Order: sequence, then C-alpha cells, then structure tokens
Amino acid sequence: MIRNIFRLFGLLLLTILALFILFIAYSQLTYYNPSPKLEVWSSQAPDTIPTNLRLDALTWNIGYGGLGSNMDFFYDDGERVRDTKDNTLRNLDSITSFLNIHKGRSFFLLQEVDFGSHRSYNIFQPEILSTALNYQNFIGYNYDVDFVPIPVSNPMGGVISGVMTYSQKTPSFSTRYQYPGEFTWPTKLFNLRRCMLVTRYPTDNGKELVLINTHNSAFDDGSLKQQEMTFLKAFVLEEFLNGNYVVAGGDWNQSPPNFPLSTFGDNYKVPFFKLTNIDSALMPKGWTWAFDPNEPTNRYLNEPYTEGKNYTGILDFFLLSPNVKLLECQTQNLNFRHSDHNPVLISFELVGGEVRLN
Repeated sequence: MIRNIFRLFGLLLLTILALFILFIAYSQLTYYNPSPKLEVWSSQAPDTIPTNLRLDALTWNIGYGGLGSNMDFFYDDGERVRDTKDNTLRNLDSITSFLNIHKGRSFFLLQEVDFGSHRSYNIFQPEILSTALNYQNFIGYNYDVDFVPIPVSNPMGGVISGVMTYSQKTPSFSTRYQYPGEFTWPTKLFNLRRCMLVTRYPTDNGKELVLINTHNSAFDDGSLKQQEMTFLKAFVLEEFLNGNYVVAGGDWNQSPPNFPLSTFGDNYKVPFFKLTNIDSALMPKGWTWAFDPNEPTNRYLNEPYTEGKNYTGILDFFLLSPNVKLLECQTQNLNFRHSDHNPVLISFELVGGEVRLN
C-alpha cells in the first residue's frame, strides 16, 4: 500500500516535470526574435514636411486600457493582474475621446497598445483608437508571448503588444529597430523585446524628419536601459550628422537628465523598478530634452491611485536634435484616470537654415 502511494507520488512528480519541460521547450520554440531591422512600411509617394512651420507630437503610454486609477499591478508591488472587461473598455473609450479632441495634431506616439492580449480581454485596440485617429498608423511589436506564466496563482497569459505611431502625413519609411540586450534565460522567454519605431519623412530642403517612438526597459537592473540608450545615441547622432531632423519621444522608463527624482514626493522603491536619471553626459551640446517639469507623467502601481499619496514621476518626454526648435512642451494632467501615464504634447519647428552649436 505504502509502496503504491510512493509510486503514484513519483509518477505525479515526473508528470509535472515533463509538462514543465514541454512548456519551456514550447516557449523557446515560439520565442519572439525579430530581425534587428524590420521595414514595416514604405511609400514611393510620401508627403513632404515643411521647415520653419509649427508641428506637434503627442506621446502617451496608454497602459493597454487596463491600468486606470482603480488598479494596482503585481509587478509594481501590487496584487492584481488585470482590470474588469467593462473598466478596460471604459478606459479605451476615454483614451479615444481624448485623442479625438487632439486630432489634427501632426503625430501621435503611443505605447502599450494591445493587439489581442489576455490582460485586455483580447481586444484589438487599433480598431477602437482609429475611430478617433483616421491617420496612417505603423506598428512596432515589442511583446509577443503565447503564455506568460506569472503570477502562478493568476497568470498573465498571452500577450501581443507594441508601440504605434499615428501620422497625419504619409512617410517614406517606417522601420522597427530591435534594441540590444535581453534578460537571462529563461526569463527572456516571457518578457518584452524592446524596440524603437523609426518613421521617416522627406523635408522641403532635401533632408529627412526622423520620428522615433521608443519604449525602454523597465524591470531590469539598469544594464538593458544602458545598452538601449547607447544604441539610440549612436543612431540619432548619425542621423543628425547626415543633416536630418530627429524627434524621439515615448516612455523612457527613466527621468530626464538632472531632473530631481523627489520633485513630486519621496521616491517610492519597489522590488522590480528603480527610478534613475538619464546620464547628463549622454548627448552632446545642442540636443534638447523636452519635458514639462511641473506635472508628473507616470504613477506607481503599488496601489490604486489617490492624488497626493502615490509616488509619481516623469518618464515620458522627447529628445530633439539641435536643428529642431522646441516651441512648447506640456503634460496633459488627466490624473491617471484611464492610464498610469499622462500624455505629453510638444510643438516644434524644423529649422531651415544653418544651425550653429556655440
């Protein structure tokens, strides 16, 4: 009798082990590993962007419609994995309404848009967003995992997500660039493959506007962000050297250089995320970090949002090359009602003449 119990127990353990090995093997086989450079759009008849004319761009991490003010999140030391479907749809409707108010803007850079994920009830979100923005749109996938097994008690499940650029004008190219670096195995099998989406437009002086939508690493030890920033720096410096105009915006998951981290209160520490500043020496003289120092763009998800209680900071902003003149930068304070990020709007101008770096 006892021998049979031990046999059954051993068989059960072997079965669990076999299933685990099969799951890891399947996850390895389906691991999202895109090419370093992937063209997602090209046009033989692009629109020309004028110099010396006011343009604008809005960046917003919409949190896949699932991270409204009522939510906490397990990765930020909270408990929950996803909101209700009704709340998710309500958030997406409010996000779309806000975008509709701002339609007519030149460019929209969105992050954490889902294309059929368990966490957002398999809603194909571009269909909803495009009711407000009847613009051309381009996608850079950065999360494509069939099954994320954490937390074990309530797994996140399948995720397909990425960044989207909406454009009023037709570009010549839109290209996904894979950022270097990845988590160690097997963690990397269930994590994001960070990227930047680069959209190019000819300008009226024979150069190009290079518009970059970025979403940098969050839950790393800092080494991934460092690799990503080194990659981005080399990329934008080469573009500027070629005479092109660079506007890079998104969720950098770090604060602008020299911005005091305690501006909006004590720097709340969570196990998986440590807020840091971008190195002030990263970019040479003349480059502009465009952000609104008066309003936070992100709130922590360790608990539901209560104004004045949660830790908030600035993670969302723009980088402009020396030949791009910043006219205005303003964070739209929505009190994190429908996303854990606030949108940031800038106005800028492409300088048509010679730019001198004093």
